[in-house]
Formats: sequence, C-alpha cells, structure tokens
Amino acid sequence: MAVPAILSGIRTEMKHLADRQRVISQNIANSETPGFKARDVAAPNFSALLAAQGGAAGGAPGIAVPTVQLTESMAALGARAPMGASSILDTNVSETKPDGNNVTLEDQLLKMGQIQADFAAMTNIYRKQLSMLKTAIGHGG
Repeated sequence: MAVPAILSGIRTEMKHLADRQRVISQNIANSETPGFKARDVAAPNFSALLAAQGGAAGGAPGIAVPTVQLTESMAALGARAPMGASSILDTNVSETKPDGNNVTLEDQLLKMGQIQADFAAMTNIYRKQLSMLKTAIGHGG
C-alpha cells in the first residue's frame, strides 16, 4: 500500500525540522566557542515527491536544487567540503564576534521559535489528513 504523497511530504518536513532543531541547539551550545560558525540545515528537496505525482508539464519535476562540487582549485583558495548531508554554514547571521564566533543567541532563539511554529503546523496538517482518511474508510473522524 502506497503512502499518500501529502503524508510523505509531512514526514520529510518533520524530519527536516527535527534535524534543524538539533543543529540550532548545537549552535546555542557553542555560542561562546571561539571560531565556531553557526550552521543550519538545507531545506529538503521535494522534486522526487513532485515527480511521483506527475510533476510539471511533461512529467519532469518543476523544482531544481543547485549543487556545488568542491574542486581542487576551490580547495586551494580555502573552500571547505560540506559538513554533512544537509548541514550548511548559516549565512543569515547578524554579527561576528572578535573571536570569530558568529552565533547570536537572539537569532538562534528566533529560529527555534519558527521551528516550533512549523512543527505545530505540520502536526495539525497530519492530524487533519488522518481524520480525513478515517472518514474516507468509514471509521468516523
């Protein structure tokens, strides 16, 4: 039995939010570590989900995520390889301290609040979808 696309999308987004919450909490824990750079989590790529649903015109996914491969010349200029599958350096920082640390607790707490709101929204959508599925199969709702 195939999982409905909306439930698959909700699962993907909730996993993304959990990963993002973990990374933001690591930022907060390292807010006084000299040289620490704030990180965030790359947004999930929903193009596979879109393609499974017929995608855009012609059946091709309408979402494209650019990827950058680290070359030797980029490394020679000081570029570093990605830190993980989805962990990226946070470019949306408001200040950098003299010791090189760019974690601002206010920014991180605002991101945590947004994560909480997004998680609540996903939970509500999930609850509504389950209710509709129960109604559709005749088990109330």
